[in-house]
Amino acid sequence: MGELANCPKCNSLFVQTQLRTVCDTCFKEEENAYETVYQFLRKRENRKAELDVVVEATGVSKELILKFIRQGRIMLSNFPNLGYPCEKCGKTIREERLCNDCKNDIHKQLNQIEQEKMISERNNQSNHQTTFYSQGPKK
Repeated sequence: MGELANCPKCNSLFVQTQLRTVCDTCFKEEENAYETVYQFLRKRENRKAELDVVVEATGVSKELILKFIRQGRIMLSNFPNLGYPCEKCGKTIREERLCNDCKNDIHKQLNQIEQEKMISERNNQSNHQTTFYSQGPKK
């Protein structure tokens, strides 16, 4: 069941669900915008359009088109020049959340942290000096 929330666009009160993140009025506006974008992209000559060209030609905001892409309503496999920005660097990508460069950078950083941790543990183990006491002969 949904919960009461304010619409992020118009601030009116509505019941928010997983499928609907805006009120009914704004949802209808988004649907009209989707139809505009979809009709534009369906034309053969527009299938290779880049995101900025789609924004300019349709008048639909870049954020809303990106929302349609993230929701899977616009399939990137059908439109070779469309993409969305990497969440770390902003480079245009077509799958997942990060570009390959950012993923590799994160993996390198994680490996470096792991190596530093292993070296630190090894140093802590070697710094433990054991002291042995000998007892003299018992009388």
